[in-house]
Amino acid sequence: MQNILRELTPNSVFKFFEEIAQIPRCSGDEQRISDYLVNFAKERKLEVTRDKALNVIIKKPAAPGYENAPTVILQGHMDMVCEKNKETIHDFEKDPIKLRIVDDLIFATETTLGADNGIALAYALALLEADDILHPAIEALFTTDEESTMGGAIALDGNNLKGRLLINLDSEEEGKLLVSSAGGTKAKVVLPIAWESARSGMHTVRIRIGGLKGGHSGMEINKQRGNANKLMGRLLNDIKGEMEIFLNEINGGVKSNAIPREVDVVAQISRENLSKLEAKMQLWELVFKNELRAADPEICVKLEIEEQSLDRVFNKESLNMLTACLMLLPNGIQSMSMEIEGLVESSTNLGVVQTAGDNIYLINEIRSSVKTLKRSTLNTIKMLAETLGGELRIESDYPEWEYNPNSEMRKLFQKVYKDMYNKEAEIIAIHAGLECGVLAQKLDGLDSISLGPNIFDVHTPKENFSIASTKNVWEYLLEVLKQMNTI
Repeated sequence: MQNILRELTPNSVFKFFEEIAQIPRCSGDEQRISDYLVNFAKERKLEVTRDKALNVIIKKPAAPGYENAPTVILQGHMDMVCEKNKETIHDFEKDPIKLRIVDDLIFATETTLGADNGIALAYALALLEADDILHPAIEALFTTDEESTMGGAIALDGNNLKGRLLINLDSEEEGKLLVSSAGGTKAKVVLPIAWESARSGMHTVRIRIGGLKGGHSGMEINKQRGNANKLMGRLLNDIKGEMEIFLNEINGGVKSNAIPREVDVVAQISRENLSKLEAKMQLWELVFKNELRAADPEICVKLEIEEQSLDRVFNKESLNMLTACLMLLPNGIQSMSMEIEGLVESSTNLGVVQTAGDNIYLINEIRSSVKTLKRSTLNTIKMLAETLGGELRIESDYPEWEYNPNSEMRKLFQKVYKDMYNKEAEIIAIHAGLECGVLAQKLDGLDSISLGPNIFDVHTPKENFSIASTKNVWEYLLEVLKQMNTI
């Protein structure tokens, strides 16, 4: 292990975070981290169960004097979004995350860090291991596949949990108590490709849009950052209007819940149009830099000559179908809440465009705190897909987490925060999906709250979190658990 974090406090939290960072755990690849959690429990003789979805529940009895306090569920997810820049050499299936410290912040090295949600695991494991902390009975719930489908929470058998007080540790702003979140749907548009033979005597080129910041498609959708896939649609629409271009593939974005930072197109262009295409790339880079000068000033548009020869290309109808879909798919904020100032109510993100076999897949992450508005956006995308000769597939759907005006958990957290810091904690709702909504459907009467330390630039290679904030939230959490016998 790297032991980069060994001098930091709280020592046990950072020790476990560094251990977790050594274990590959992209969404859908949680076997190893699930095994680690089971072994952790067995080594410490704690009760542990694991289900077919690889969810793990570890139970720890109440500390002396807390036997009559209500059982608390501490919850976080095992998986992480695995993102890197195209030039970064890192294999997420086997390589550990390379940690580094910059002042008060912990970063990975040119990859996502996994603080979302590795810090939840670290907090819970530190609490489970400790023998000097006052707390009620604890049920530590570690779920799988949160970042892609929430499949772990959806598959969970609620009968395995006794607690009805849930502390979710998947938030990213210290001092803010999260009490409501959006529901979401992952919708995949499938466009069939009609192929024709590639032309002879033409250049093979790669058109690339990159340099964008990206970010979380819920939490950062309001920052108006560029979406590489949507920008490529505008670029292609302009190119094909002025010259013949023959596409062989398009691939952009990595995850539907991350704003895409890069997109590539491989195509054929005639020799006589090459210089015209180069000029158009330069023009569009200036256009994009002007439009995104505040949100994404590092955007770049590049044209590269490829040595490879192509066997086949999209026919004209398939190119037009793709371009229309990229141009017309809704993207970004769809509505703002009129009840909570500054809260995005509904949005959608064209996160992934992928050429595979004889189809183009365009994967959208739809979010809304209003179920009917989520359905409306979904129907719009479905109508567009079918109009263009494609189809829509629903890959996942999860419910919104509704605000509970009578939450005893919220009242306790507010009281403790006021006592510790002599100021009020901020009560917020977010435009992102949390497992609290799913779990509320499985556990009748569940009273939930979500909190966490300051984490920045999640779902991007710039992801980082604050050392001082991690310590503050740990101390706050312990004080709340200490007073849990007052509920």
